[in-house]
Amino acid sequence: MKKIFVAPDPGRLRLRTSLRAVLGIALAVTAAELAGLPLPASILGGLAALLALFTVGDPTVRGQAGTTALLPVVGLPVLALATTLHELPTARDAVFLLVVFCGVYARRWGPRGQALGIFAFMMIFAAQFLHAVPAQLPQLTAAVALALVASSTVRFGLWCLERRTPPPAAPAPLVSRGLARPTTRLAVQNTLACALALAVGQAVSSERWYWAVGTAWWIFVNTSSRGETLVRGFRRVVGTVVGIAAGLVVAVPLHGAAAPTAALVAVCVFGIFYTAGPSYSWMMFFVTVMAGLLYGLLGVLHPGLLALRFEQTLVGALGAALAVALVLPVTTHAATDAWIQRAVRCVRDCTAASARRLAGDLHADPSPHVAELELLLARVRLSLAPLLHPLNPLRHRKARARQVMTHLDDCAAQVRGLAEVAADPAASHDARLTAACQRVEAVVGTLFAPGAEPATTPETPAATAHHHPGAERALAHLHSLESALTALAHPVRSSPRAPFAAS
Repeated sequence: MKKIFVAPDPGRLRLRTSLRAVLGIALAVTAAELAGLPLPASILGGLAALLALFTVGDPTVRGQAGTTALLPVVGLPVLALATTLHELPTARDAVFLLVVFCGVYARRWGPRGQALGIFAFMMIFAAQFLHAVPAQLPQLTAAVALALVASSTVRFGLWCLERRTPPPAAPAPLVSRGLARPTTRLAVQNTLACALALAVGQAVSSERWYWAVGTAWWIFVNTSSRGETLVRGFRRVVGTVVGIAAGLVVAVPLHGAAAPTAALVAVCVFGIFYTAGPSYSWMMFFVTVMAGLLYGLLGVLHPGLLALRFEQTLVGALGAALAVALVLPVTTHAATDAWIQRAVRCVRDCTAASARRLAGDLHADPSPHVAELELLLARVRLSLAPLLHPLNPLRHRKARARQVMTHLDDCAAQVRGLAEVAADPAASHDARLTAACQRVEAVVGTLFAPGAEPATTPETPAATAHHHPGAERALAHLHSLESALTALAHPVRSSPRAPFAAS
């Protein structure tokens, strides 16, 4: 819980996005109710609004609007097909797995592909959740359309946060050696995981098997290695268990009472959006509690159903674990090494841009590289999460991972300071800065070169009084950056299986 409240939230963007989500989803459900649609349709409308606000992440407002407009084009045919196949389980299961494969494969087209793939999957998932039949299709279609209009009115009209503060573009998927065609590999892994979850889930329960498939699907979102997927599955199980315990205390006693249930669902929506970045476990806690509340509204909630939800979550997590371990596996080391290389090269690019700016090039701007570095460091942390996990028994690999993050965080701090100095119009060029930047580039060049020896830690030169203060600060940042990169060579270049001694 502490992690959620102390996590950085620049410009309170997470807070504002969460409040906007509550407003958008509330407006979508209200529109469905005012239109006289039945409760299942209102629930689907709320889900459609949540997905539109949660998954659409194009880097521009225009791109977000375009992706949102495409959601019903992709999702409604899948919804119609799912309702048509309601009484044909074999065909339904085959289509479900086809949607899984296509939905994951669509991630090769970036944020838009990912959003459309998730929306298509959740439409067929929701059809199972609501036990939708063809007679309900007009009402369900109307609810989705109303929800997308309502959520878009809030997102692009009443409260367009992205117009003033556009979100930074997410790092491109890894495509280095051993990680080529990541979407194809993920699509195969996810489809096989969902197939296993579907088969075992139906053996556990012929009515609620879809929770196992949903668990297997979501575990693979935003993961790139075996370790990341296993840790994400563990966190999903933990969040589900805690959410089920809360559901027994909160959702079951309500017996589906409309007003308090609606208020608690709004709290859960806020929690889902606010905790999605800092903690996947807490996000799953709120998802699980919200699912219990919705089951209460539908009049089918009881303690046994929550226990079944736990069993299906375990089945889905097991399916994901087996698929990622046995089918086209990518080791944690391979993925982590690739992300670290990208982060270090981003450090080099930011240093070069800062040097050009200090030399008088007004077109050189290091700030985009600083923003990119923050995203890459978040990706490195995600990739290192399996090694830093408290249950990881490999102490030497845990120590190595801690040193990597310590030195990378130090690099990021020095890069930010250097960019701030470069933005100062009074800072003047100093010949020593060019030499320092060249040394940084040399360290980066040898850090991952096969057979290269890591450089020795540089000595910081004494400052002289006759140089400009801005140049002195830039020089201090560059030498600290060189020291951090030199220290990073020890954990990066040592064998991941060898005993590790901190330097």
